[in-house]
Amino acid sequence: MSDKIRKFGIISGILAFVLCLAGGVWILAKVGFDFDNDAVSTGLGLYFIGKAFFVGPLLIITSLQSK
Repeated sequence: MSDKIRKFGIISGILAFVLCLAGGVWILAKVGFDFDNDAVSTGLGLYFIGKAFFVGPLLIITSLQSK
């Protein structure tokens, strides 16, 4: 794998982590962390936060391991 593709993988992993985490926190902030009234939006916010901690590091690790 070339260095350009490896750098692109690392940058996209960082970007995916930051954007998914920010989106999840934004959704939870819009709902007001009110778990009783809007369960679907709360679930979506928690989903995006969890996705940030899975997809971002996975892209970074995969980019670093490939040679």
